[in-house]
Amino acid sequence: MKLPKYLLVFIALFPIFETIQAQEDNLTAEQALQNENIKTQFDVVIKKSGRYQEYKVVKRVWLDKLKGNTIDSIKTLESKLNSSNQKITEQLASISNLEASLAKTNENLTSVTEEKDSMTFLGIPFTKGSYKTMMWAIVGGLIALLAFFVFRFKNSNSVTVQAKKALAETEAEFEEHRRRALEREQKVMRKLQDEINKQRKTGAK
Repeated sequence: MKLPKYLLVFIALFPIFETIQAQEDNLTAEQALQNENIKTQFDVVIKKSGRYQEYKVVKRVWLDKLKGNTIDSIKTLESKLNSSNQKITEQLASISNLEASLAKTNENLTSVTEEKDSMTFLGIPFTKGSYKTMMWAIVGGLIALLAFFVFRFKNSNSVTVQAKKALAETEAEFEEHRRRALEREQKVMRKLQDEINKQRKTGAK
């Protein structure tokens, strides 16, 4: 049958407990009051004190020494407590300063971030997103205007070409009409000249 683990641990530690108990039994009250902690001092003094009915009889010198040791321990603890409180106060002040510094740093960081994320155009502040949107809108508008003017130029060029073609045709027609009119005029002039010549010949006879 296996023993429980806690029983094995107790058996293993039992010699240590006996050694500690033996050391306490071997301590005299004077030794305990000189070297041991307050709890051990109380335990040894109570154990070494005499017994009278249900009371313990403690030597006055032990009691005075135990009182002095207790007061010294309390003073030491108070001193440590005051030192700890002073350190806590200093740490709180340091934490407060760090928090103020952190708040100032965060404020500066926010300001720097806002400056970094903002741009000025024509004296007007914009965020980077708004600035990019505005610039793309301007570029888009310029491209649209360029496309409109190209379209108008092509239409105007087409109209100009057609007008030049029509003008050339009109000039050709006009030149043809002028040539024909000149020919008719020359024919009329020849007929008139022939008629004049005939009249001259008839009068001469």
